[in-house]
Amino acid sequence: MMRRGMTAAVLAAAGLGMIAAPAAASEKEADRPVAKKKPAPPNTLTAAEKKAGFVLLFDGKSLKDWKVGDNPKTFQVADGKIVVNGPRAHAFYAGPVANHTFKSFELRARVLVHPKSNSGIYIHTRYQEKGWPGQGYECQVCSDQFGDPRKTGSIYRRSDVKKSPVKDGEWFDYHIVVRGRKITTILNGKKAAEYTDPADPGQRRLKGGTIALQGHDPKSRVEYHTIRIRPLPEKDRRSPSENSRGPKGR
Repeated sequence: MMRRGMTAAVLAAAGLGMIAAPAAASEKEADRPVAKKKPAPPNTLTAAEKKAGFVLLFDGKSLKDWKVGDNPKTFQVADGKIVVNGPRAHAFYAGPVANHTFKSFELRARVLVHPKSNSGIYIHTRYQEKGWPGQGYECQVCSDQFGDPRKTGSIYRRSDVKKSPVKDGEWFDYHIVVRGRKITTILNGKKAAEYTDPADPGQRRLKGGTIALQGHDPKSRVEYHTIRIRPLPEKDRRSPSENSRGPKGR
């Protein structure tokens, strides 16, 4: 009886080991690092972005479709990037996408700010040869080491960020969303600032217009690539709260 009992116990233990083996194997598989998807090459669109309707505004090779007023040498193309470094200047998108007149849209760009540097992305603006753009709003690009207290992500003088959410010398994703009268800036997926244009037509600055990059001063150096935009359809041109209320009269 003792021998039979021992034999049964041995067989039972072996059976448990056989059952446990696959579990151990699955644990090893779970410990394996998951292969990360390779990011899309600079100045290209992902399959998801193409499906969503994004279009590139910069080809990575030249400033074709961009118009610069005074001090054009402030903007140079090098290694697939727009390098902004020089006296005050502005590069305005003047290409065929939406006839370079945008109302509601999503704009995304990869941006790198060097220490003690300042730049900006203007929206709803229009070409002017000299001076600071007088139409639209500026979405700020500014190092913490630069003297201006309005840092990257600010909607300049309307909704200001006191400390830059991104680091100097590191590429980040700048995402600007305009829906109706509402502007939102998002950096690396996190909301930075928000502002709603006045309801009074006489005070509004979101009147439709193009995109512009700012060259601030000779000591500032900022780089851009993969600049892409998705115009939003007419039904999305109101703010989300306005959309939720439905047509007037209901």
